[in-house]
Amino acid sequence: MASKLIQVQSKACEASKFVAKHGTSYYRQLLEKNKHFIQEPATVDKCQELSKQLLYTRLASIPKRYETFWKELDYAKNLWKNRSDLKVEDAGIAALFGLECFAWYCAGEITGRGFTFTGYYP
Repeated sequence: MASKLIQVQSKACEASKFVAKHGTSYYRQLLEKNKHFIQEPATVDKCQELSKQLLYTRLASIPKRYETFWKELDYAKNLWKNRSDLKVEDAGIAALFGLECFAWYCAGEITGRGFTFTGYYP
C-alpha cells in the first residue's frame, strides 16, 4: 500500500511539473486562438449586458425546447406501442442510455455528499 502511495505521489508531482512548465504557454495559445470572443474592456456594465443576453437567449429557446420535448415523447410513445417490432439493438441502446443516466445520478449524489459513499455530513 505504501509503495502505491509513493507511486501516486510521484505521478502527481510529474503532472504538477508538466502543468507548471507548459500551462502558461497553453493558456496564452488558447487566449490567442479565441481572442475574438473576448470583450474589451471588461467592465461591470459589459458583464451585466452579456449576462442579460445569455438569460434572454436561453428564455427565447424555451419554446423550441418545449416542442422538441413533445416530439421526443411522442416518438417514445410510438416505440412503446410498437414494441413488438423493436429490435434487440434498439433495446440495448435504450438500456445503455438508462444505465448512463443512473451513473450520472450516482456521480451527482456522491459529489453532493462531499465525495463520500456512506452518507451525508451532519
